[in-house]
Amino acid sequence: MLALLGFLTIGTFLYLIMTKRLSVIVSLVLVPVVFGLLSGFGTDLGAMMLEGIQKVAPTGIMVGFAVLYFGLMMDAGLFDPIISRMIRIVKGDPLKIVIGTVLVTMLVALDGDGASTFMITISAFLPLYKRLGMNPLILSGVVALGAGVMNIAPWGGPTARAMTTLHADSAQLFNPVLPAMLGGIVWVLFSAYWLGKKERARLGIMDMKGGYEDFMTEHAAAVEGKRPQLFWFNLMLTILLLVALVLTWLPMPVLFIIAFVIALLVNYPNLSEQQERLSNHASSVVMVSTMIFAAGIFTGILTGTKMIDAMASSMVSVIPEQLAGFLPLLVAITSMPLSLVFTPDAYYFGVLPVLSQAAVSFGIDPIEIGRAAILGQMTTGFPLSPLTASTFILVGLSGVDLGEHQRFIFKWAFGTTIVMTIIALITGAITI
Repeated sequence: MLALLGFLTIGTFLYLIMTKRLSVIVSLVLVPVVFGLLSGFGTDLGAMMLEGIQKVAPTGIMVGFAVLYFGLMMDAGLFDPIISRMIRIVKGDPLKIVIGTVLVTMLVALDGDGASTFMITISAFLPLYKRLGMNPLILSGVVALGAGVMNIAPWGGPTARAMTTLHADSAQLFNPVLPAMLGGIVWVLFSAYWLGKKERARLGIMDMKGGYEDFMTEHAAAVEGKRPQLFWFNLMLTILLLVALVLTWLPMPVLFIIAFVIALLVNYPNLSEQQERLSNHASSVVMVSTMIFAAGIFTGILTGTKMIDAMASSMVSVIPEQLAGFLPLLVAITSMPLSLVFTPDAYYFGVLPVLSQAAVSFGIDPIEIGRAAILGQMTTGFPLSPLTASTFILVGLSGVDLGEHQRFIFKWAFGTTIVMTIIALITGAITI
C-alpha cells in the first residue's frame, strides 16, 4: 500500500507540474501532504516536514547566496572587460567567433542563471553572426552546450536539486565529478571548433571594421553600479572563492555568505546602494530558495512515511540482478533523453529519490546515482527541453525554431554526456 501511495504521490506531482495545473512549489508541498494524510500518518507529518526542511537548509542557503554573489559580480562589471576583449579578438573569423561564443557563455554561466546567460551572450554575439551571415543555429547551439556543461556547478539547478534530494553536500556529490566536467568543457570546445571550422570554410574570413565591442559599453551604461576600478579585487576574490569551494576550506554556504558580504561591502559601501543590489536580485533568490525548502517538505514526507523505501523495494523486485551493477551507468545515459520528457524539478524530486533508494537495495551508494543523473540532465535540461522557460529565451533571442535547434545540437549535447560519463567511470565518480 505504501508503495502504491508513493507512486501515486510522484505520478500526481509529475502530472500537475507537467500539465501546468499547479506551480512546482505548490505541488511540492500540497501533493505529499495530501497523500501523507491518506497514508494515515496525520500529526506525524509536521515532524517529517520539519526534518526535511532542516536537511535541505544548507543547500537553500548556499544557492541563495551564490545567486547573490555572482549577480553582484555581474552588476559590478567583473565580466564586462573579459567579454569585450573576447569580441575584439574574434573580429571577422567565424571560427574564432564560435569559440569566443562558447568561452563567453561558460564565463557568464557562472552565475547559475540560464536566462541571464542567454540574454547577455546572445545579445553580445548576434550582431556578429548577422554581419557575417553565419548560421544562427550555431549560435543557439554552442550557447546551449556552454551553458549546459557549466550548469553542473554546485549552485546550478540540477546539482542543487540533486544535493537537496540526496541530502548531500558538494564535496560528496560534485567534487568527484569535477574531472568529468572538465572533460565536458574540452568536448564543448572541440564541438565549437568543429562547427566554427565548417562555417569558416563556408564563409571565409571577413575584414570587419567598426565596433561590435561597443555593445559592452552600451550594456554597462544600461546597468547602474559598475565598478571597473575594482575589477582586480573582484577577480581575485572570485578566484579565491572558487578555490575554497573545490578544496572545501569551509562549508559551501559559509563560503558564499562570507564572499558575498565582503564583495557587497567593498563594491557598495553605501547602505542605499547595498539595499538596491539586494532588491535587484531578490526575485531570483526567492525563486530558488523557496523551491528548495518546498522540496524539503516533499522528500521529508516521502522519506518519513517510508514511501521511498516501499517504492524502491518494488522496483528492486523487477530489476534483473545481473543489471543492478550497471544502474549508475544506465542513469547517466538515460538522464539525458529523459530531460526532454521531465522538467528538472520532476526528474530530481520525483524520479531520482526512487532510483537512489533502489540503488541502496543493491548495495550501490545513492550518491553515485546523483552524480550519474547530473551527467545527463544538466546538459539538456534547460538548453534543449521545451519544458523549461529559458529554452524559449535562447531560441527566441537567436531567432531560430526550437525543433531545428534541437535537431542541430542534440548529437553534440549527447556527446557531452557520453564524454563525461566515460571520464566519470575512469575516475571512479560512478562505478559498474
